[in-house]
Amino acid sequence: MGIDNVTYNLIKKGMDVTTLSGKVINNNISNVNTKDYKREYVNFDEALKEENSKNYELKKTSNKHMGFSADDIEVKKDNKSSMREDGNNVDIESEMTSAASNSLMYDALVKQANTRFNMRSTVIKGGN
Repeated sequence: MGIDNVTYNLIKKGMDVTTLSGKVINNNISNVNTKDYKREYVNFDEALKEENSKNYELKKTSNKHMGFSADDIEVKKDNKSSMREDGNNVDIESEMTSAASNSLMYDALVKQANTRFNMRSTVIKGGN
């Protein structure tokens, strides 16, 4: 598999991870006052490392085969001790910081994908 395909797959996986992570963070924020709710999270680095190792192991018979889906991203539950007496362990400030960070990461990945598409378009058009 060429480096361009590996890079594209990593960017796409990153976008899938940040999309799911945004949903998980929003769910945590929505449940900040729910008794016994335990926050959930997506480990971005772990998901990308797993995808990177897959890119070099899988044989693909068509360029249309992606090799992964958003379904294989694991959402984990944080069952550590609760911060509050009601059993809820959501820290709203931490979740808001995570939401902002996640949004910045998604935007950076979109820009990276757009840059790659624009470069290919320029090459196809002969540099014009």
